[in-house]
Amino acid sequence: MNNWSDYPIFLAVAETGSLTAAGEQLGISQPTVGRRMKALEQRFGAPLLTKEEGRLSPTEFGYLVLDHVRRMEAEADAITRSSATLEHSLVGPVMITATEGVGDFWLPAVMQRFRKDNPDIVIDVNVANHALNLAQREADIALRWMGPGTQNSLIGRRVTSFGFGLYASQEYLERKGVPSRPEDLLDHDGVRFNIGQETLWPLDKAGNFTPMPRTVFRTNNLMAHCNAIFAGYGIGMLSHAAHASDMGLIRVLPDLVREEDLWVVAHEDLKKSARVRAAFDFIIDALRKDEAHFKTGAASVFIEHTHPTIASTASGATTGQAPADNQSYPDIAKVKFPVTAA
Repeated sequence: MNNWSDYPIFLAVAETGSLTAAGEQLGISQPTVGRRMKALEQRFGAPLLTKEEGRLSPTEFGYLVLDHVRRMEAEADAITRSSATLEHSLVGPVMITATEGVGDFWLPAVMQRFRKDNPDIVIDVNVANHALNLAQREADIALRWMGPGTQNSLIGRRVTSFGFGLYASQEYLERKGVPSRPEDLLDHDGVRFNIGQETLWPLDKAGNFTPMPRTVFRTNNLMAHCNAIFAGYGIGMLSHAAHASDMGLIRVLPDLVREEDLWVVAHEDLKKSARVRAAFDFIIDALRKDEAHFKTGAASVFIEHTHPTIASTASGATTGQAPADNQSYPDIAKVKFPVTAA
């Protein structure tokens, strides 16, 4: 008798190349993975895996089984999606995934407008800098950079572009000088923001990185990136929509720019759901209305609330300097701060 739960384990081992990695992916122990794979091979009476150059790979028979397993996975995903496809009412959750900046600042303000007309829809936002699997319903709608993804079943719209520039604190520029040409960056300190393998930095016409300063601070967290520039670590790239000047940051080398496209993506099946379709269309319309905000840092059509910074101008917020011993820290200041990242 088939144990259907063994097949996802075989798929995970085949894709990761090891029992340990498969266990970590599935949330089970390595011995359990090994035991279940052994039982599956005994049931078939033939080996499914072989070790090649330190990595587990499917045997010839294993590849035949793997094709069937992948079709099983696709059918299981379709069954999961069907529950959303059959819903025609504007009631229930809409799961949206977006990166930091978009997902944690802009999107909540925008979707509150959406809920005024759709009070029975629950907004579920997953802020993540990695792509979630829409086919497996990890999210209904994704706001993605650089492209919709590689799955054929996805429908995406390239909606707007975000403009980025180089910024530094006044204190840093007074200490290190203001670069007057790109080559001067080689003599400066840099703050780098990484998303996976992607580095946020200006590109030349050939698509290559322009001169980069020596890295003294690196992070994959947007708030840490902004605070490092604010604290005077060095020169870093920020979205114009971040209103960096409101924090006392100064733009340098304004000819060095970068633009990144933002896509709104959904699975073709889920767009048949009334609530997902309503949210999908609303987000696209909102992004287009705020296009000037994203490209140039113009005032947002939607952002009306303010974001607290860690210190006010009087306490050294524009210079990155701490107050003197005889000064008291003032109340937290509030400035417009729609930080947006690629």
